[in-house]
Amino acid sequence: MQENVATMIETGLKHTSEITVNENVTARSMGSGDLDVLATPAMLALMESAAMLAVAPHLPEGCTTVGGHIESSHLRPSKLGDKVTATAVVTKVDGKKIEFKVEAYCGETLLGEGYHLRFIVDRDKFLARL
Repeated sequence: MQENVATMIETGLKHTSEITVNENVTARSMGSGDLDVLATPAMLALMESAAMLAVAPHLPEGCTTVGGHIESSHLRPSKLGDKVTATAVVTKVDGKKIEFKVEAYCGETLLGEGYHLRFIVDRDKFLARL
């Protein structure tokens, strides 16, 4: 992978991912609780998806990003049928390290907010190390 690959990623890049809360993403189904509300791991995965997709079109062929850290509050529950969106915005780029501000909403209600870190990797080299 070229060392200057991160120069293609700029602060301000943004993406919003969306899900509708269903049985597959509830706390009961995912084992993170026993209620039929959006599971915290599902909200975090949606935030990670938004971050990945914010930078994916700007990476050279053969590269992707992998998550390194995520930290978020989960302030309000979401019930079955609710539409939840998560937005990730690039806040800092340092070599192959990309930092994001992440937020999740149900309508106008803030569900969670935090920080996410991803790293640019060469797909083949990354998988070869497994």
